[in-house]
Amino acid sequence: MRDAAVLEEVKATLAQLTALAPGRGIEVRIPPYAAIQCGDGPTHTRGTPPNVVEMNAQTWLALAKGEMTWDFAMSSGAINASGVRADLSEYLPLRMTP
Repeated sequence: MRDAAVLEEVKATLAQLTALAPGRGIEVRIPPYAAIQCGDGPTHTRGTPPNVVEMNAQTWLALAKGEMTWDFAMSSGAINASGVRADLSEYLPLRMTP
C-alpha cells in the first residue's frame, strides 16, 4: 500500500530531477510510487530501457535530501542500477524547495 505523503514527496522530487536532467535516456523507478525517464541518451519507448535505476522510496528521498550519498547507497545495495548512464550522483542531493 502506498503512503499518500510519501507518494507526493517522491513525485515532487522526481519532477525536480526531470527538470535538472531532461531527456529519456535513464529510467528511474521508485516502486510502488512512480517511474520517470530523464537524462541524456537515446530515447527509449518499449521494453526495458538500457539505463535503469531502481530503489525504494526511503532511499530515494534520503538521496534527494542529502541524507545519504550515492556511493553509500550503491555500495550497500540500496540501489539497483544498470547501464552506462545509470548514475544520478551529479544531480543529488536535489535543491529542496520549501
